[in-house]
Amino acid sequence: MKIVARTDIGKGRAENQDNYRAGRQSDDTVWAVVCDGMGGAAGGALASRLAVEQMEEVFCKGLRSDLSAEQVRSLMEQAAAQANDTVYRRAQDEWEVQGMGTTLVALVLKNGKAHLLHAGDSRAYLYHGGVLEQLTKDHSVVQHLVETGALTEREAAIHPKKNLITRALGVAPVLQCDYSIYSVSAGDILLLCSDGLTNSASEAELAAVLAGTDFFSAADEMIRLALSQDGQDNITALLVKAEQAED
Repeated sequence: MKIVARTDIGKGRAENQDNYRAGRQSDDTVWAVVCDGMGGAAGGALASRLAVEQMEEVFCKGLRSDLSAEQVRSLMEQAAAQANDTVYRRAQDEWEVQGMGTTLVALVLKNGKAHLLHAGDSRAYLYHGGVLEQLTKDHSVVQHLVETGALTEREAAIHPKKNLITRALGVAPVLQCDYSIYSVSAGDILLLCSDGLTNSASEAELAAVLAGTDFFSAADEMIRLALSQDGQDNITALLVKAEQAED
């Protein structure tokens, strides 16, 4: 397994409120997390940092080689619940950061299966056979309008409320996440990213980067692409390639 990631403050922000963590276990299991903070200058960066740190702690302690698929899902849900509790309690205790929260997209890649857990509009994609497929569905006002037929996909892309999300970690005592699992083949690439990337670069453009760029340069190239086209928001791209890394 190979991992590469890059985050950038973007051209229109005073602070980078995105955070990520990733790791590879001794049995070649990979875990990864991307969070995009919200809640003002003080709160957003704190929320995303607390969330990724809590997720990292649970994964590093709990991801064992003998876990079944059901146990991996349970561990991911436990990690997200603990991260939610950490952020929510901090927001309740400190008035300066009340209302803070963060999106969450988390991956565990184990035994040829990609386990995904997410809340908000940070996304996961699978690059397979030259095609980039979105695996997660945004929890957002605009996505709901698309699903009900009130907006087309094209209209949604430029809608003024496209950044309003309907789920976030840390804003309520209980977090509702979506879980999904996908088969992954050798050579496939998983992309976790914040909306700063997908709002500035199309899926076709991101697929072209993956097709024409060395894996360990691809995250840098995605950031450059986003910055060249808009890049106002914080931008994070984290890539995992399903193959044995060289020691």
